[in-house]
This record gives sequence, C-alpha cells and structure tokens, in this order.
Amino acid sequence: MTATEGTAPAEGTAPPADYHLLLPEGWFRILLDPEQRDGSIDALVERQFHGIDNAPHLKEELRADMRRRAAKAHRGGGIELYLSLQEVGPFTIPASLLVSLAPLRHAEPLPPQALARAFAEDADPAATTEVSVEELAAGTAVRVRRTTLSAGEKGKDGDGGRASVSVEYHVPVPGTTEFLLLTFSTPLEPIADAMAGLFDAIAGSLTWTE
Repeated sequence: MTATEGTAPAEGTAPPADYHLLLPEGWFRILLDPEQRDGSIDALVERQFHGIDNAPHLKEELRADMRRRAAKAHRGGGIELYLSLQEVGPFTIPASLLVSLAPLRHAEPLPPQALARAFAEDADPAATTEVSVEELAAGTAVRVRRTTLSAGEKGKDGDGGRASVSVEYHVPVPGTTEFLLLTFSTPLEPIADAMAGLFDAIAGSLTWTE
C-alpha cells in the first residue's frame, strides 16, 4: 500500500505497511500500478478467451476497455481492482471491488459518526442511500450503500426498471489521515441483498499488516 503525499501519522500509532483481504474463489485481481496493470489485464483477457480463436476483435476490445478502466481507477487513487468471474450455470455474476486510497473530503479527518452524517446529508436524492457506522477487524468504518437507477429508467414499480447497487466502506488507515476505500458494485439489483452480504463479508476480512 502506498500512501499519498501529505500523510500525517497520528501520534503514537505507526502506519501499517499493507493490508490484506480475503476474496472468494472466482474473483480476478488486477493491479493498477502502471508498471503492473498491463500484465494483469493480459492475463484476464487470455483467461476469458481461452479456447476462442475466432474473436480477435472482441478480445482486443476487452483489452482496450480494461486498460482505460484501470487507468481511470489509478488516477483516482486506485490500488487494485477485483472482478467477479464466478459462474452460476451459464451466467457470470457481474460484480467488482475497487480498492483505493481516498482523499480527504474535508479539511481535517472526521470521526466515523461525523463522516457518516456528512455522507447522509450529501446523498444524491436520485439514489436510495443507506449510511451506517460498522465495526470491522480493521477498525471503525463508514458503510454507504446506494441503489441508483440507470439514466432514463423507471423505478421498481415501473416497467423496465434497472438499477445498480454499490457498497462503500471508508476505513481509516491507522497512523495516517488517509482512508482506505473499498467500493463494491453490481448491476443486478435482484441479487443486491445477497451480493451486499458477500461484500460485507469481504470488508470484514480486511486486516492491516506490519
């Protein structure tokens, strides 16, 4: 884990050297560092197109799209990106986890309860937002769950309503003013509760290493 410039250690607390997460089988890890991400993306593309030799255009489209996505995530402080390749029958469950170092939203770090209130007050009225403070093995974190309708879509009671669900965990990094941000997302609202439970379990596995 690489902290951003300007990190000020909290008195008496040494910053961790890194973090550790437990992911279920079927999640693919992409390192977002520019020197490493192309290799990760190439491995993903080769895995997805294993045994398929008649779709070079689609293969290169996926490679280019993942490179753009990874570069954008890295510019926003992203450290690594996990993609779900878990299969249920003929279907792949679409979900992702972006791990990033989040910049401060305010001039000074806010305690979890105050940060939760700020997220609730700033919530997008077009989205359904739930904010809570959770105790994890890695410390006290702020959890934000959002359900967002796609542009031009209707709600649950309308026809053709589609929504994406995201779950964020804002976890203070000990000994610094940084927050480690875990951003989970899935475009499948019908399985959102089940996926949110999985996201919570992954976040609960977060630990710091010396």
